[in-house]
Amino acid sequence: MALARPPILSLSSAELETWLGANDMPAYRRRQVWGWLARGAASFQEMHDVPKQLRTALERDFRITSLQPVAVSQADRALTTKTLFELEGGHSVEAVVMRYTDRSTLCISSQAGCPIGCPFCATGKFPFGRNLKAHEIVEQAVDTVRLLAVEDRRLSHVVFMGMGEPMANYQAVIESVRRFSNAELLGISPRRIVVSTSGLIPRIVQLAEEQLPVTLAISLHAARDELRDVLVPINRKYPVHDLVEAAQAYAAKTGRRVSYEWVLLADVNDTERDAKELGRLLRRKLAHVNLIPFNPVEDTPYRAPARAAIRRFKEMVEAQGLNVTVRDTRGREADAACGQLHERVMRSKVAVS
Repeated sequence: MALARPPILSLSSAELETWLGANDMPAYRRRQVWGWLARGAASFQEMHDVPKQLRTALERDFRITSLQPVAVSQADRALTTKTLFELEGGHSVEAVVMRYTDRSTLCISSQAGCPIGCPFCATGKFPFGRNLKAHEIVEQAVDTVRLLAVEDRRLSHVVFMGMGEPMANYQAVIESVRRFSNAELLGISPRRIVVSTSGLIPRIVQLAEEQLPVTLAISLHAARDELRDVLVPINRKYPVHDLVEAAQAYAAKTGRRVSYEWVLLADVNDTERDAKELGRLLRRKLAHVNLIPFNPVEDTPYRAPARAAIRRFKEMVEAQGLNVTVRDTRGREADAACGQLHERVMRSKVAVS
């Protein structure tokens, strides 16, 4: 059986230029092809200033993308769009684009499933699939560029907060960040890219040496080991105080403030005790706390706090001397919590079978 044509973005710039040379085309054509991808071209035939001979050869040897959209949901008056993509091999991942007045942000996946097993997260309810390849991460962004181009919008920010633990797929994530920031492709500044982690300390140390000024986000959710061992099981290997020490070393090395993510779970981590423990953990550090109201997930024991409880917890954390924001709860009707569209589609497949 013939092998499928590789997706064009699976080639590095050097590999694509080598292919161009083998097809009697100058190397500068690579920049043209990448430029069209960056502008949202959905096919090689749309690349009008590329010679027809080259367009035909590209069509013969490559695909525009390896991702296949299988489900789309929208919310917030079409300001939030979540797409479930099927990967080669049958696994699927989600990507969410959120449109704001001054920016368009993509929440991107780095793994099919997640091996961390946080009990409040829909992604962890299905078996872990595999790491994404760098081009599959980049293709999520390029697909978003196509979507936004129709609306005369530009993709400006990327956050690695979709399915998976980015630091557990470290090399592919770093390669994709470098490609996002490449001025000849998407040209997104690393300062507009957030890489999150549940706490893989060795990879945080490694990231500090990459000379990529991305924002590091720590999925914290609890400030004491007893609770975090339950909410973020990898804490049993990398305890919370060691994690914060590594994160602050990253801040010192890069000058970039660390974001600490805190999913608010009613009567679990939204108490005065939690606020005071968080204050002791982060006070006088280069840090920002991002409170995220829980987006309910079926078959979990957790609930979202009431608005008054969210406001009260924010005030208690601010009283500890910390900078705090409450994340805009986008897309509740769009299965917007990580893994929820995937879960709904997987449930429907099980029901049909």
